[in-house]
Amino acid sequence: MTDKKIKILIVTQYFWPENMRINDLVERFLEKGHEVTVLTGVPNYPEGHVFPAFKASPSKFSSYHGADVLRVPMMSRGRRSITLALNYLSFFCSASVFGAYKLRKKEFDSIFVYAVSPIMAAIPALVIGRLKKVPVFVWVLDLWPETLEAVGVVRNERILSLVGRVVSFIYNRADYLLLQSKSFEENVRKYCTKRMSVDRFVYFPSWAEDGFSGQVVEHSDLIERDESVFTIVFAGNVGESQDFPAILKAAETIQSDLKVRWVVVGDGRVSDWLREQISARGLSNFLFLGRHPLAKMPPLFAAADALLVSLKSNEVFEKTIPGKVQAYLASGKPIIAMINGEAARVIQESQAGMACPAGDAAALVEIVRSMVAMPLAERDAMGKSGRAYYLDNYSKTTLLDRLEMLFRKASLRNRSES
Repeated sequence: MTDKKIKILIVTQYFWPENMRINDLVERFLEKGHEVTVLTGVPNYPEGHVFPAFKASPSKFSSYHGADVLRVPMMSRGRRSITLALNYLSFFCSASVFGAYKLRKKEFDSIFVYAVSPIMAAIPALVIGRLKKVPVFVWVLDLWPETLEAVGVVRNERILSLVGRVVSFIYNRADYLLLQSKSFEENVRKYCTKRMSVDRFVYFPSWAEDGFSGQVVEHSDLIERDESVFTIVFAGNVGESQDFPAILKAAETIQSDLKVRWVVVGDGRVSDWLREQISARGLSNFLFLGRHPLAKMPPLFAAADALLVSLKSNEVFEKTIPGKVQAYLASGKPIIAMINGEAARVIQESQAGMACPAGDAAALVEIVRSMVAMPLAERDAMGKSGRAYYLDNYSKTTLLDRLEMLFRKASLRNRSES
């Protein structure tokens, strides 16, 4: 049984050429000899418009390292809340109808949902799972509807209640719920009205992509290593949740008396605002480089003295570990965190860096001052401690081997119950 090829359907609204961890999972299962099919949408994250390369030649994006990639039509996310809502709606409707029809002749052993926002992306998987009578695994990476309220996308109580009923519908019909944070379980269980056995709730955290886990030898073409200045790098989504007003305030405070260079690489809904603020405040110590391919991140991290993660204060965010934390730990660089909850606990427990409360710009300034004054040997020790913690807790090989075993056990259970 252990050598049998597994036929896996991945359902995800986001996929290559978008930079997503699910790309890594697909590659790994293909390397292990399994058959993978991906049901996804049209690449438009995070800019909000369809990638020009895809628009020019969609057929070039129909296969990924040997995996069949089936794309369904959907509306781009744009930059407004209404277009984002229509983006979510169009994917799950299109994938449920067109996706299910186009996959009608294919057989699968397991269906895996990459359930970052929106959670409704799981609905096509449930439809196909019911039609094909195979188990559905939902990897819960965001808490819905709580996340919608936390980021300010939806504040209307009736809409939030409606989304809550959709979440309950999904959770009660999924065979396995994989939780990226141990703190998720309480929230997830309250939407499970159907009695589910304990083994169907599985702690399954994220990992860092391969490039962050090895020795980086190439130089970054995004920034030059500069020993005369302390370089802090922030990488990832540039959104309201990341609390850039507090980061900018900290950068303003130390600009005149401390040689610190703040480097932000990424894109998101407040990118234009951030560019305007950097110029308006005259922040010569703040560089915003925009979005770049994932492959450029390991050399960029290697050129940094510390890596920054931040999230606003919110009960939902406190239960979430941003995916960048694993990449930061794996890179072996000290971490500066302005964040609460699980992520702060991991950083402190791993001794990988220093953390202050979310939104506390003054405390962030003190952390930066302490980190700059710290002997290099102490900062190196932080980086090494973080990397050791990553290997013990978030190793991709270990996690994906566990997932493979879950697929096999579920397949056996499914056959025995049929």
